[in-house]
Amino acid sequence: MEFDLENPLENFHDLPSHGVSSFFLIESDHIPPQNYFQILKSNDFDISLRSDIISLISHLSCTFDPFVTYLAINYLDRFLANQGILHPKPWANKLLAVTCFSLAVKMLKTEYSATDVQALLNNGDGGFIFETQTIKRMEAVVLGALQWRMRSITPFSFIPYFTNLFNLDDQSLRKVLKDRASEIIFKSQNDIKVLEFKPSIVAASSLLYASHELFPFQYPCFLGTISDCSYVNKESVMQCYNVIQDIAKEEYESMFNVNSSSGTPVNVLDEHFLSLESELTNGTNVASTTMIQQEKHFKRWKI
Repeated sequence: MEFDLENPLENFHDLPSHGVSSFFLIESDHIPPQNYFQILKSNDFDISLRSDIISLISHLSCTFDPFVTYLAINYLDRFLANQGILHPKPWANKLLAVTCFSLAVKMLKTEYSATDVQALLNNGDGGFIFETQTIKRMEAVVLGALQWRMRSITPFSFIPYFTNLFNLDDQSLRKVLKDRASEIIFKSQNDIKVLEFKPSIVAASSLLYASHELFPFQYPCFLGTISDCSYVNKESVMQCYNVIQDIAKEEYESMFNVNSSSGTPVNVLDEHFLSLESELTNGTNVASTTMIQQEKHFKRWKI
């Protein structure tokens, strides 16, 4: 069966309606242990090395589906948590990046050329080109460290469950909420602070932040729904929400700074919110009005 990050279990569709509880039960098996976050937090060198490898993975997968990048980084963190930070040699970092990327591509059944991808990684300057057998041997090492648990339980596995808890009958609004939450999840993966939380907590927090952006008047209701969910810890959700909020603010500030340096009068935030508003045109008038109000809010906040 083809791997899907939203439905990672092979027999998910055969499970009873409450089968989603399986995700909550086994999610801890698909993330680094708690001490991994503490190790990274206390060592700037390890953070820098992880960041370098993530940059390599992102460069490798720049033309692929973003799920490839996300899955590859998931494999990377789980491997590093099990094996520790590798010897800081450029070739070792590149080999690990290529290996995690290769495994993610294979899991998502995406076609790619190992030679072409490595050429991209080296920017055409020769550099390190690993033989196929070398990559396969490293894949075996990574697979062993991950105990062959390749069908990762990620925040995307919980998005449909939490979204269904919200009182949103309009499918277009559901899609906008899901898309924005997914965007937040993608952007937050690089931040080590997110590693402190389980995938279900990251999913719930991302949806809450997205709902606060898109539907602020309904946010209290959404928050109450998440808080009443027996599968999640409310305190952890709010702690993660604060982390997500900081990441999102950095995103907006970065967008604003780039626009300011360009010297153009057009606010990049306008494009962001106009894009979201465009997606909402098939929804309710209330939702559209909410988007406009939220756009004005961010303009006041930044200017």
